Amino acid sequence: MPLVTITRLHLRAQRYFPIFTIYSLASALQARRSAGFLGGVLANDAERGAWTMTAWRDEAAMRAFRNRGMHSKAMPRLLKWCDEASFAHWVQSDARLPEPGEAHRRMRAEGHLSKVSYPSTAHADGVTVSASAPVIGLRVTPKRTPSPR
Repeated sequence: MPLVTITRLHLRAQRYFPIFTIYSLASALQARRSAGFLGGVLANDAERGAWTMTAWRDEAAMRAFRNRGMHSKAMPRLLKWCDEASFAHWVQSDARLPEPGEAHRRMRAEGHLSKVSYPSTAHADGVTVSASAPVIGLRVTPKRTPSPR
């Protein structure tokens, strides 16, 4: 059964935005090529939070993506770049991604904090989500390999 993951990151300073964007887009390209990737979106919220919503064949496929390539290079940097970081994941019967309102609700109800070196007041208080729901910006689809002839 597919695993759906959602994440929300908030940069602690605008100066990190250009490099964060490069790592985000490179990670999206990595996801497209990853075995077991079923689809995803990059989104943002009104409080300048960056969201991802992805669907994976299973948890092993998600972990294989997370622990290698550009994504694994970005993760340690997020400790310094972000003042808020949270995630949630669950298994469901299909690979349908949640609507933005549902992602927001689930992050509020089921979200977990990730470690950051410079937590905002909200992060320090255990808040996992912004006041506003994410707005979808970029859809990411699995890269299809051509059939052999």
